[in-house]
Order: sequence, then structure tokens, then C-alpha cells
Amino acid sequence: MFILLTVAIAPGLALFSYFYLRKEIANEPSRTIFHTFIYGAIMTFPIMFIQHVFKEESVFTSIFLRDVVFTSALEEFFKWLILLLAIYRHVQFEDAYDGILYGASVSLGFAAVENVLYLFTFGLDIAFLRALLPVSSHALFGVVMGYYIGRAKFAADKYKRKLLIMSLLAPFGLHFLYNGIFLTHELFLYLIIPFMIFLWWFGLTRVKYAHSFAVQQFRRKTRMNSE
Repeated sequence: MFILLTVAIAPGLALFSYFYLRKEIANEPSRTIFHTFIYGAIMTFPIMFIQHVFKEESVFTSIFLRDVVFTSALEEFFKWLILLLAIYRHVQFEDAYDGILYGASVSLGFAAVENVLYLFTFGLDIAFLRALLPVSSHALFGVVMGYYIGRAKFAADKYKRKLLIMSLLAPFGLHFLYNGIFLTHELFLYLIIPFMIFLWWFGLTRVKYAHSFAVQQFRRKTRMNSE
């Protein structure tokens, strides 16, 4: 049991450690980040319950609508809602890069619990595949969401609404494509490899841009304090 839990959680912790250590400007409030992770972990259960009810009640007759459109929208909306309600106006949301950390944290909380449940059901045989695909993809969806939320937090008022909408639509679009690829069957390998390469590139460039914005904010704040 301990080995299963370790294998399930380790990929998420490794990814988050990279995003956490990538920021060298200031120490982050670990308690708030941990709380965000817990929020993401807890929301796994209502999401899975809603998905189970909709499946049992045959709300969707189309697998595409249920497993691609609905699942992607449901999961990303819950993550977005948590960030918007619990984190967006938090006093410890201090710069654009914090959005990356909080977005990754809430997504990895969800992915960690989901991974634990899958590995307890199907065993260690799928551990590597789970780490390579669902865990890393959820982390990167969270990074993209956090990037736009971080931009919205510190943008001029006229841009905030647009950026907040993008913080939901961008990860939903990526999640939609990811889930859709799983329905392509024989084309799966030909599509998932280039998609994951693109997802990593897109996510890591958001990390780079957010870090650049945060550095600029830090320098402006330092300059103002010294005057």
C-alpha cells in the first residue's frame, strides 16, 4: 500500500518541485500552496461523483460528449472556481508567477488523488503511463490556467475579464484535445506524442513568461521602496 501511494504521488511532487524552485525571486507561502493542493485533492470526489451519476443515468448518449466535452469542462471548471474563489484575491497572491504555482498545485492535488485511485484499481503496471500522461497533462493544464489568472490579477482593469475567461477556456481547450485523442484508437500514438510535446512546450513557455513578468514586478517594487 505504501509503495502504491508513493508511486502515485511522486510524479506530481516532482513536477511541482520544478515549478516551485523555478521561482528565485522570493520565498513562497508554503501553507497557502499546501491548502491549494488540498482543495484540488478534495474536489476529486465531487467531480467523480458527478461523472458517475451522469454515466449511470445515461445523461449523455454520446461517448464524445460525455468523456471529452463534459469531463474536460467539469474538471477544469472546478479547478478554475477554486482558484477564483479561494486564491485570486488572497493577500499572498503577490506576483504573476504565483498564478503558476497555485494553478499547478490545485491541478496536482486533483491528479494525485485520481492517480492513487487508478493505481489501487489497476496496479503498478500503469504507473509509468499515468505519470507520463494524466499527471503531467493535469499539471500543465494547471500551469496554463494559473498563467492567465496571474496575468489577470495584475493586469489593467480593462483586460482582467478577458484574461480570466482565457484562464478557463485555454486549459479546457487543451484538456478537450487531450481527451479527444483517446477516442482515436488506432491513431492514438500518432496524435498523443506530438500533442504532449506541444503541451510541454506551451506550458513551459507560460512558466518562462510568468517568471519574466514576476521579475519585472519585483524590480519595480524594489525601485519604488528604495525611492
